[in-house]
Amino acid sequence: MLAELVEFLKKTGLQDASAESRDKLQDILRETATSISLRAAEEELLLLQPQPESRADFLRYSQQITLDPNSAHEQLLLSDRSRKVTYTWKKQPYYDHPERFTRNIQVVSRESLAGRCYWEVERRGGVIYVAVTYKNISRGGRGKECVFGYNHKSWALFCDSNSLIFRHNKAQTLLSGPRSSRVGVYLDHTAGILSFYSVSETMTLLHRVQTTFTQPLHAGVFLYPFEGNSAEFLNPE
Repeated sequence: MLAELVEFLKKTGLQDASAESRDKLQDILRETATSISLRAAEEELLLLQPQPESRADFLRYSQQITLDPNSAHEQLLLSDRSRKVTYTWKKQPYYDHPERFTRNIQVVSRESLAGRCYWEVERRGGVIYVAVTYKNISRGGRGKECVFGYNHKSWALFCDSNSLIFRHNKAQTLLSGPRSSRVGVYLDHTAGILSFYSVSETMTLLHRVQTTFTQPLHAGVFLYPFEGNSAEFLNPE
């Protein structure tokens, strides 16, 4: 492939360049090819590694999540270094921003997520969606087209004290399992695995998705409009 690219460049004008320029270009091409090969090898190695099973295994992939204030709906208050989000009737004095959710009460993480990641969300006071989403999800659409789980760009777990429902692209799956205020989320972006867990003294799998992710993902939460309803991204230990 590298030789073919060099030959193509020669035919399209490389022969007019200086020897030094040609050498420099070929060095760049070799470095690029090497980088691509190494990245492919790393991904292949990651796929061969066993998936985590115990809580200690999951904690090896702990990801610190902070929420992006530029994405937060105006009735969401961020606190605790942007790791906690609370619904409030009082609108927050956020600046206009193209990435802000203007119609739905949700927020996404600053961090983009790839490789293997694990994080936990603590629910307090009400109903939330714990989600992952592509960054280019619609931010101001009407209806539910930009709500987590109601489009092909996001995957969401609906949680309240009585129900657990997984949603993606408007389809929903009713789940059974222990109700807990804490949800664990495991992502293996390369393998296309997304799993949700009920976390208490033990971890119980609630739902697993096997798909192909085409972009980096962001963590997100949607809060129902109950005063004091909150979600906090924890440092799992």
